[in-house]
Amino acid sequence: MANTYSQIYIQVVFAVQNRKSLISPDWETEFFKYITGIVTHKDQKLIAINGMPDHIHIFLSMKPDCLLSNLVQEIKKSSNHFIKEKGFTPYKFDWQDGYGAFSYGHSQIDDVVKYIFNQKEHHKKFSFKKEYLKLLELFQIPYKERYLFEFFEE
Repeated sequence: MANTYSQIYIQVVFAVQNRKSLISPDWETEFFKYITGIVTHKDQKLIAINGMPDHIHIFLSMKPDCLLSNLVQEIKKSSNHFIKEKGFTPYKFDWQDGYGAFSYGHSQIDDVVKYIFNQKEHHKKFSFKKEYLKLLELFQIPYKERYLFEFFEE
């Protein structure tokens, strides 16, 4: 795209189907590298990735010709296949439908990266549900409770 200049920073959050804790610390590094490869192959830049056994956060710098929904669909589809192919878990692994996407300005990059890399500590204090609802409220995103991820009482 000649003469097109942009800075688009998006944090994407999505959860394992039924919020099962299936992403193991034993293989999450390899898994996150694989997702980084998907994003890079799609000509986008992954700035940070981390998560918990039941969800992940991906912080991206995106080009304007990339459709976020297509990128997330490819990440979910390919990473799901990767987990099954590698036999990382004996349980059925799938991602829940939907995702959260939150935009940031250039001056917020360092804070978002720290937040994502600090997920393990953060979730000692806050549940995923509380974190996700806080993001929706902070970004003033209207939502209907019935369409949120399937949350189980924590």
